[in-house]
Amino acid sequence: MFDFTGKTAIVTGAGSGIGEAVALELAAAGAHVIVSDLQSDACAHVCAAILDRGGKATACVADVADPQAHERLVACAEDTGGLHLAVNNAGIGGAQAPTGDYPLDAWRQVMGVNLDGVFYGMRAQIPAMQRAGGGAIVNMASILGTVGFANSSAYVASKHAVIGLTKTAAMEYAQKGIRINAVGPAFIQTPLLTNNLDQEMLDGLAGLHPVGRIGTPEEVSALTCFLLSDRASFITGSYHLVDGGYTAP
Repeated sequence: MFDFTGKTAIVTGAGSGIGEAVALELAAAGAHVIVSDLQSDACAHVCAAILDRGGKATACVADVADPQAHERLVACAEDTGGLHLAVNNAGIGGAQAPTGDYPLDAWRQVMGVNLDGVFYGMRAQIPAMQRAGGGAIVNMASILGTVGFANSSAYVASKHAVIGLTKTAAMEYAQKGIRINAVGPAFIQTPLLTNNLDQEMLDGLAGLHPVGRIGTPEEVSALTCFLLSDRASFITGSYHLVDGGYTAP
């Protein structure tokens, strides 16, 4: 559906789940993907999968909460000819607790990854895209960027902030050849869920979606890659849901 031949993309949190699906789809469409994750074995696994399919990929282990890590990712992309696409996808769920009891260290950790990581990413990526003549960024938010969810104050606050950050940056660079959008997945079948919840809890989450199931990483990737493509050339500063009707009621 898309052609990213000759373009280089950074995908954070690309070692599994949504990030992995995005990295695989971008590579299948011709992009050279900088596969970034905190876990080196996860980076290597996704890179190997891309290379086995005839694609182009470079593994780059990075902690998105470290601003210098983003500078290294950008340098890696520019070594391949420039940075054209970026998906700031890495995120964590954080502790579960009422707001009045929420642990301070957990709050800082969630904000460091989910919000600061997106800001640091764009701060490094945007100048590089300007040097390359333009580009497109997708920041991974959540349905919880517009609605609340009990006992998840840090996660909800971080995702609301990502949407505001996305809209602001999009306004600033709309006339400079860089489009910036946010995607808001509902509950998706990723390790973040399946490794932490039993089947009864997963079934309960599925029931929150009018379609009666949780989503797949590939369903999020399809929208993400569309927004990165030239077919979305008039779309910037917006927030797009992949939620199975979760926010419809």
